[in-house]
Amino acid sequence: MDRVCARAEVVLAEARGWLGTPYRHQASVKGAGADCLGLIRGVWRHLHGAEPEVLPGYTPDWSEVDRVERLHAGALRHLVPVEGPRRAGDVLLFRMKGQAVAKHLAILSADAPGAERIIHAYSGHGCVESPLGPAWARRIVAVFRFPAGG
Repeated sequence: MDRVCARAEVVLAEARGWLGTPYRHQASVKGAGADCLGLIRGVWRHLHGAEPEVLPGYTPDWSEVDRVERLHAGALRHLVPVEGPRRAGDVLLFRMKGQAVAKHLAILSADAPGAERIIHAYSGHGCVESPLGPAWARRIVAVFRFPAGG
């Protein structure tokens, strides 16, 4: 990995500050509402001070109709891909169903083998920290790290 990455403890402290934020589609306001991308955007803003790019509006089924991997492409534009073992503070990209497009994000909050945990926001639950059990782990498509702040 050639790029310098943000310190995991900084990423995790900010992500934990979002716990309890209600789920709100397309939102990214700590304490008021966020979806999974909104959580990642909020941590990005904490590290970098501004959004990496202007996002178009998106529907809950975005990318499913045309099968374009928009979330994965965006992550590749702004985050640092991880080739080796994942660690706390990493951003995980998930494919929610078999061959569907990848459309869920989380931050790995604990990386102990057998006790991995994630922080993420999803409908009906808000921003929570939960176990990264086998059902979630098998859906991971890619792992990224936040680049260091400027």
